[in-house]
Amino acid sequence: MKNTDPKWHKVSLLKGQNQTNILSKKKYKKPKWLKVKLPTGQAYKNIRSLTKKYNLHTICESGNCPNMGECWGAGTATFMILGNICTRSCGFCNVKTGRPLPVDFEEPRKVAESVRIMKVKHAVITSVDRDELKDGGASIWAKTINAIRSVNPKTTMETLIPDFKGNKADLQKIINASPEVVSHNMETVKRLTKKVRIQAKYERSLDVLKYLADNGMNTKSGIMLGLGEKEEEIIETMNDLRKVGVQIMTIGQYLQPTKKHLPVIDFISPDKFKKYEKIGLSLGFKHVESGPLVRSSYHAEKHIL
Repeated sequence: MKNTDPKWHKVSLLKGQNQTNILSKKKYKKPKWLKVKLPTGQAYKNIRSLTKKYNLHTICESGNCPNMGECWGAGTATFMILGNICTRSCGFCNVKTGRPLPVDFEEPRKVAESVRIMKVKHAVITSVDRDELKDGGASIWAKTINAIRSVNPKTTMETLIPDFKGNKADLQKIINASPEVVSHNMETVKRLTKKVRIQAKYERSLDVLKYLADNGMNTKSGIMLGLGEKEEEIIETMNDLRKVGVQIMTIGQYLQPTKKHLPVIDFISPDKFKKYEKIGLSLGFKHVESGPLVRSSYHAEKHIL
């Protein structure tokens, strides 16, 4: 397929020069397909008023997600548990790294009440990594799932979980709570994993997804493009995910949060994203969400098999 990306979409990397410095010195114009309209609609306005009135926290708002209006209109919202300080320092993520605050054991109840107040039909739950906790926070995860189900019996759930260092006992707590979808993101291709997800391991993430799939979970994973990956590496990751039983995949464009984070190497055209969607479906994925503005929870309500 012919590459339709304009020349200025590519970030030229000079030999021996620091990538972050290159991107910091010159502001690169985003392509037109990354420009989105402000969220509108009555459903969006209603939920926005509720979040303000009850001081509810969603990743949708704090992450300024471009799909917020569409997702809220469909009755989907994403919540982050276990605080907002992560024990890991991934090169793409804007969440603060450091020593997390003590666990809030009332959090499962608070999240369940937020879901009720917002009348969320499909809740996506994610969290920071809590490597300092004995179980990585898995027990809070399970309590949150159970609390949401107890207060909101008709609400379905997707859990976007960390790798729990590959600990099977911790993963089993998620399996026992039985959310409709369990997601764990690869984020990038094998070659770039050490650079993008500094404390993570490509094979360990695959093992996590395999254990979940082998134990009956509807599994999902996602990657970002634009970090310098090659097409054959993307397809290799797709194949690896299918081999461990992953059913759903998301593919989106990486955008640099700040100058301190990894630079965008290139902007991927919508045509290329469409090509990867077709490849993914041909490999046997039940659902593939692939586009510049796709994020982990995009169309999450449609991923219940």
